Amino acid sequence: MKFAVLVFPGSNCDIDCFKAVEDTLGESVEYVWHTATDLSAYDCILVPGGFSYGDYLRCGAISQFAPVMTEVAKAAEQGKYVLGICNGFQILTEARLLPGALLRNESMKFRCHDTLLTVVNNQTPFTRDYADGEEITIPIAHGEGNYYCDDATLKQLKDNNQIVFQYGHNPNGSLHDIAGICNERGNVVGMMPHPERAVDELLGSADGKKMFTSILKAWRDQHDAANIR
Repeated sequence: MKFAVLVFPGSNCDIDCFKAVEDTLGESVEYVWHTATDLSAYDCILVPGGFSYGDYLRCGAISQFAPVMTEVAKAAEQGKYVLGICNGFQILTEARLLPGALLRNESMKFRCHDTLLTVVNNQTPFTRDYADGEEITIPIAHGEGNYYCDDATLKQLKDNNQIVFQYGHNPNGSLHDIAGICNERGNVVGMMPHPERAVDELLGSADGKKMFTSILKAWRDQHDAANIR
């Protein structure tokens, strides 16, 4: 399996994502610059956290126009796996690959600490190694993680089982305690907490490791099924 870690001007969690894949899975992983126009070689695209383009205008508002995001949209349409973390989640909403928006934290303060999450949907390629309703500890680090959508979109998220993670103790005012969502197909996930910072007990938690092992298992199952056909 081959992973791409996107790099935008201002990204600061790209190395964390790279090392999480390399150390946790031992799979092929490469940095891909925001000007890239071909992602066909990759099976999973990671859109990392940070402050792309300095968070000017709005978080992720400029990054959505980067050439690589056209290729991310194509990859998502093809059924490849796309995971946006923190600023990556913001970018995916700005690019309309996920619904809703991330607003300023209700406290108007940057929040950086461990947080308790509940796995609401363990049927995605990113969460299959978790139990339904499992509680996990994953760190957050954001100033604009307050998820918002209108009533119709929230109903759609609930009806289609698109809410992937909810906060145990809401740190930012997110609607319905939402910490992460997926698209209807389930191959695109965005979340504010940082699983790549929780892949080893030395980091304070290894609860994020299952996200990466889930991706690899889902990909292998998909390819085994394709080979049988």
